Amino acid sequence: MTKAIRLAVTMGDPSGIGPEIIAKAAHQLREDIASGRLEFIVLGNARALDTACAQAGLARESVPLTMIDVGPVDGEIQTGKITAVGGEWAYRAVKKAVEMVQAGEADAIVTAPLSKEALHMAGHHFEGHTELLAHLTGQRDAVMMLAHGPMRVSHVTTHCAISDIAKRVTPIRLKRVIDVTLEALECLGIDTPRIGVAGLNPHAGEGGILGKEEADIITPVIQDYAARGIAVSGPVPGDTVFIKLRGNHFDAVIAMYHDQGHIPVKLLGFNVNPATGQWEAISGVNVTLGLPILRTSVDHGTAFDIAGKGVANAESMIDAAEYALKLLEGRRKKGL
Repeated sequence: MTKAIRLAVTMGDPSGIGPEIIAKAAHQLREDIASGRLEFIVLGNARALDTACAQAGLARESVPLTMIDVGPVDGEIQTGKITAVGGEWAYRAVKKAVEMVQAGEADAIVTAPLSKEALHMAGHHFEGHTELLAHLTGQRDAVMMLAHGPMRVSHVTTHCAISDIAKRVTPIRLKRVIDVTLEALECLGIDTPRIGVAGLNPHAGEGGILGKEEADIITPVIQDYAARGIAVSGPVPGDTVFIKLRGNHFDAVIAMYHDQGHIPVKLLGFNVNPATGQWEAISGVNVTLGLPILRTSVDHGTAFDIAGKGVANAESMIDAAEYALKLLEGRRKKGL
């Protein structure tokens, strides 16, 4: 029998919807857990999980997971509020998850959302999960990939000011992003992956009229892969590259910056009720590539406004767990 894949699932900020979506996801994945394919190990605040189960109408025994409390933390959790207490719980959960994977006690990390503001209030000055994980693992060149079905987008830069993007788009960084994306696609079962590289400037620089990064940096890197017979093409203008991805011309796109890559994936992943104008469900996964550990995450925030009401949708958390399973099973097949 194949050994179960052990997911260290971090609760994120317990003041948000993390406890609820974890409980609902474990409940919905109970057949995979019962079959021995998957193990859910949750890190965070045990009381918050019990409360979330009750609010969601789930009997605790119907939620098959192992709970590890990472407290105590001084102060009370305030549902729906941004506090240093919530930020500290979130930080400790991630730290413990990294330690477990490094010790061979878990195979990957799946993260529920945290609040960057709460994290900073607690004294942990990281821009988000990606940067925190890079710090904890000692690996500085992590890569963020968003995925919604066949829409897979890796990012050359993420959490930085628009004015800083161009200087961060370097040949070394671009090659790194392409390499880890190719590896991830192969683990997903795509034997000959095809990657489209987005341009940085409008119309991919318009022959240098609107910017020279394409000619000076991006195109030479692409030509190097093409010379080796690897299907990397571009630069493709940012306003058409995702249409080609949706049309199955590529298996993934390399975006140059945060919003260029996030907007198309989230536009497809958010299900909006036309009558109310409110989003009702989110699907999609945030994958951190290029670290010595694998991490997947929900593709949404803490949703403090609906925390504690039992109405949060767990689809993105389920997607994140299943994506981790696919990647790890692919790695096992390849002997990685």
